[in-house]
Amino acid sequence: MDRNRLEGPIPSSFPNASGLVYLEMKYNSLSGPFPSNLGTLQRLSSLMLGGNRLEGGVADGWSFLTALTNCSNLQVLDMGGNLLSGELPTTIGNLSRHLIALQTGASHISGAIPPEIGNLVNLEFLNIQRNFLTGSIPDAVGKLRRLGILTFAGNKLSGEIPSSISNLTLLTDLSLNNNELGGSIPSILSACQNLLILDLAVNNFSGTIPPGILSLPSLTIYLDLSHNSLSGPLPPDLGSKTKVGQIDISNNRLAGEIPSTLGDCSSLEAIFMEGNIFHGVIPESLSNLRALQKMDLSRNNLSGSIPSFLGRLQFLKRLNLSFNDFEGEVPTGGVFDNVTAISVSGNKRLCGGNPELRLPYCPLHRLSGKKGSHRARKLLLAIIVPAVVIISISLLIVLFVLVTYRRRQGRTTRGSVAVPLPGELHLKVSYLQLLRATEGFSAENLVGAGSFGTVYKGMLTLNTGGDDDGIVAKTVAVKVFDLQQHDAAKNFVAECEALRSVRHRNLAKIITSCSSTDSNGHDFKALVFQFMPNGSLERWLHPPPAADETGREVGGTSLRLSFRQRLDVAIDVACALDYLHNYGQAPIVHCDLKPSNVLMDSDMNAVVSDFGLARFLSQSRSKSSTQSTTAGIKGTIGYIAPEYGVSSQASTLGDVYSYGILLLEMFTGRRPTADAFGGDLSLRKYVEMAFPGQVMDIVDPYLLPPEELDEEANSFIVHEQKNVAAGRLEDCTISVIRIGLSCSHESPKDRMEIGDVIKEMHMIKGMYS
Repeated sequence: MDRNRLEGPIPSSFPNASGLVYLEMKYNSLSGPFPSNLGTLQRLSSLMLGGNRLEGGVADGWSFLTALTNCSNLQVLDMGGNLLSGELPTTIGNLSRHLIALQTGASHISGAIPPEIGNLVNLEFLNIQRNFLTGSIPDAVGKLRRLGILTFAGNKLSGEIPSSISNLTLLTDLSLNNNELGGSIPSILSACQNLLILDLAVNNFSGTIPPGILSLPSLTIYLDLSHNSLSGPLPPDLGSKTKVGQIDISNNRLAGEIPSTLGDCSSLEAIFMEGNIFHGVIPESLSNLRALQKMDLSRNNLSGSIPSFLGRLQFLKRLNLSFNDFEGEVPTGGVFDNVTAISVSGNKRLCGGNPELRLPYCPLHRLSGKKGSHRARKLLLAIIVPAVVIISISLLIVLFVLVTYRRRQGRTTRGSVAVPLPGELHLKVSYLQLLRATEGFSAENLVGAGSFGTVYKGMLTLNTGGDDDGIVAKTVAVKVFDLQQHDAAKNFVAECEALRSVRHRNLAKIITSCSSTDSNGHDFKALVFQFMPNGSLERWLHPPPAADETGREVGGTSLRLSFRQRLDVAIDVACALDYLHNYGQAPIVHCDLKPSNVLMDSDMNAVVSDFGLARFLSQSRSKSSTQSTTAGIKGTIGYIAPEYGVSSQASTLGDVYSYGILLLEMFTGRRPTADAFGGDLSLRKYVEMAFPGQVMDIVDPYLLPPEELDEEANSFIVHEQKNVAAGRLEDCTISVIRIGLSCSHESPKDRMEIGDVIKEMHMIKGMYS
C-alpha cells in the first residue's frame, strides 16, 4: 500500500493475518505508535513503514523493535522517516540473522551506534543517515562483511574511521559525509576494491589524500572529499588508472601545481578544486579531458593565461576560474560564448573575450624603438614571403584539380549521379543497380512506407576500391521518393542536406543517393541507407496484426521490449537529438520524431532516421534557438509540439516535446493518437493524472513482473528478491515518466534540456541495473 494517502494508526488487527509475509506501507500519512504486536507474525519477511509519522523509540521503550526479534524470517526492515527518538537499543543485534536491509534514516535517533549491530552479519544495506548519532563508528561494523551500501551521513559522529572498515570488501557505496569525523583518511580504504562511491565530505579530516584511493579501479561514479582540512599536493597515482566520473576536493588546504597527470583521467566529467591554494598554470594535458562537463578552479592562486583549449571541450558546460591571478585575453568559442556558464571575476589582469563579460579591451603591443621596428619588419618579411609563395602554389594545384574534376563530371552519365557525402567514398549507383538490388522494387522487399515514398530491402553490389578486392555485396534499405507527392522533391533535397552534415552512431547511416530517371524517363530520386534488420521501434511497441494476443509473431519470436531495452532505446534517441541540437556543424531540428522513425540495428541499438522535415537553425546554441525562416512546419499528429500550431518557426524544444511523447508511449504502450484520446484528454494528460501514485496501473503490462509465487523451499528469499526488483522497477518507471512529462510541457520554457535528459536517463539505468 505504498505511496497512497492513508492516515491514522496501523490497525491492531493485522497480526490476525498470521500468514502475512510482506507488509509495505511506505510514504503515507500514518500516525500513532509503531505496533508492537507485529512481532507475532512468524512468516514476516519484509516490513516497510518508512516515510510516515509513526512514533516509537523512547516513547514505548523500543518495545516494537524488541518484539520484531521474534520474526526469524525478517529480511527487510524500513522504519526510516518517522518520529522515533532516543538511542538505538542493544536489542537491535537480536533481529533476524536473515536481515539483509535495515533503514532507520531521518528518524530523530540520537546517542551512539550500538556495537551489537555487528551481529547482523548478513546485512547488505545499512542506512542510518540524517539522525543525531554521536560517538564513534564502532569497530563491530567491520563484521558486516556482506555490506554493499553503508551510509552514516548527516549525523554528529566523531573520531576516526575504524580500520575494520577494510574488511568490507563488497562495499559499493560508503557515505560518511556531514559528520564530525577527524584524523587522516585511512589508506586501508583502498582495500574496498568494489567501491563505486566514496563520500567523506564536510568532516574534519586532515593530512594528505592517501595514495591508492584515486586509483581504485571500481571508483567510477564519484569521490567527494570536499570541506575538510586536507593539505599537501594531489597524490602521484592520479592519472590513467583513475576512472572516477566526478571528483570534488574543494574547500580544503591542498597545494602545489595541478598535476599534468590529471589529463589522463579520461572518464572525468566533473572536477571541483575551488577553495584551495593551488598555484601555477592550467596544464595543457587537460585538453585530453574530452568528457569534461564541469570544472571549478576558483579561489586558488593559479596564474598564467586561460588556455584556449577549454573552449574546444565540446561537453564543457560550466567553468569557474574566478578569484585567481590569470592574465591576458579571455578565449572565445565553446563554453566561453555563454557568459552564464563561465565566471572569471576577481582576475584583475584579464581583458577581451565575450563583450558581455565587460572586460577592458586588450592593448595592442608594439615593439618600441627603431632597432626593434627594423627587426620586426625583417621577421615579418621572413615569415610572409615564404607563406605567400606556398599559398600561391597551393591555389594553382587546387584550381588544376577542380578543372580536371569538372571535365570528368561532364562525361559522367545521368544515371549515376550521387550526392557526395563528406568522409565517405563517393559511391555512385544508378537506377538500374537499385532496380536489380530490390528485384524490381518488388512487394516482397517492401519494408515500409511513409508520406513521401517507400522503403525497400535490397542486396546492392558496390565497388569501393576500383578493383576486384573493392567489390562488396551489402544489404541496404532503399528509400524511393514518390515525386508525385507535393514537396517530395524538396523532401529529398532536405534529407540530403541534413544527412551530408551529420555523423553519429545513433543517426541513420546513409551510403549514397541516386538522382536519375527510371525506365520510363520519369525523374527518379532515392537514398540508400545501411539496412536495419530489427525494423522500427513502432513494430516493437505495437506488433503488427500478424502477432497473436500475447504479442508474439506466428513462429514464436517475441516483439516486446524489456524495461532495460526501452531505457537503452530512450538513451540512444536522446543522444541523437543532443548531437543534432548541440554538436553538429549547425543546429538541426528533426521535426518528425516518432516510433516509426526510430530504427533498430542487429544489436538493438536505436538510430533516428527520416530527415525529410529537418530544419537547419542559426549557429546559436541557446535553449530557445529557433529557425529564422518562415517555411511551414509539418510533422505527425500526436507528436508535433503545440507551439507549432501558432508559429512556423522550428525549435530544438519542439524536438524535446516529441521526445517526451515518445517516452510516454514507450513505457505505457499507448499511442498518442489512440481512440481513447480526444477532446481534453491526451496521452500526456492521461499519464499526468496517474502520476506518481498510480503510474504502475498505466504502464505497458509487458513491463510488469509475473505474479506467481515460487513454492520451492527458499520461496521467501526468492519472493523477496522479486519484491525488491519490483520496487526498483516502480521507482525507475516513475523517474522515466517524470522525464517524459517534463519534456512534453505545453510551455517550451518549462521543458528539460536534452543534455539533462541524457544524464538523468543514465542515472535511472544505473539504478535499475
